[in-house]
Amino acid sequence: MSRIAATFERLAQARRKALIPYITAGFPFADITPDLMHAMVEAGSDVIELGVPFSDPMADGPVVQKAGERALALGIGLKDVLEMVRAFRQRDAATPVVLMGYANPVERYELANGKGAFARDAAAAGVDGVLIVDYPPEECEEFAAQLKAQGLDLIFLLAPTSTEQRIQQVGRVASGYVYYVSLKGVTGAGHLDTAAVEEALPRIRKHVKIPVGVGFGIRDAVSAKAVGRVADAVVIGSKVIQVVEDLPREEVLPQLAAFLREIRAALDS
Repeated sequence: MSRIAATFERLAQARRKALIPYITAGFPFADITPDLMHAMVEAGSDVIELGVPFSDPMADGPVVQKAGERALALGIGLKDVLEMVRAFRQRDAATPVVLMGYANPVERYELANGKGAFARDAAAAGVDGVLIVDYPPEECEEFAAQLKAQGLDLIFLLAPTSTEQRIQQVGRVASGYVYYVSLKGVTGAGHLDTAAVEEALPRIRKHVKIPVGVGFGIRDAVSAKAVGRVADAVVIGSKVIQVVEDLPREEVLPQLAAFLREIRAALDS
């Protein structure tokens, strides 16, 4: 059983919901990411989504884009991201880590290191799952097979605009969990409509038999608790970045931990 599956099984037995924060690797400081990941776990996070910086992130709003630009300016690439996961694993062998990003960095990595190198090296570093925004299920069979061979979960996005056919496709090939984008648009956009989320999830669960996490638009304890009532996991990205983006280094970990503890308490209440 994968770390992701084991985590969701443990949470389900305890009747708790997963807290999944997202942070861009190498942000807000190039060498802070492993310590920041440990702070997330200590504050009650169950899975960590680690963003791979990319220059043209089509699904990301201005907050996440800016974080990626800062990380790129610091020289952070996919090889560095894998080293950050490896460093995190020196002290934490249990918390699942999911890499979230785009096809371009993965394909460049494979050009430099050989076919199948990304799945091999990600697994060796301690990655548990991969979410590539611009790899739809019908176009990544070979990539999915490479990940599966290394014991990695392949995670997909679903959205309010997803057709029945797309939901069925994702249900057939996804593993770990599915990430439901709660609103149309990019990360950090709009206002969360929890009633619409509640209406959409039964349609997804008809075809998707693994946990469903919900993200985009969750910004505080109130919205997290509302989503946690109907979803298996709550994913928070843009707000996490906003919490830490302008802080001096010594305040990043305590401020982030305080924010996530508040979300964790709301999910558990």
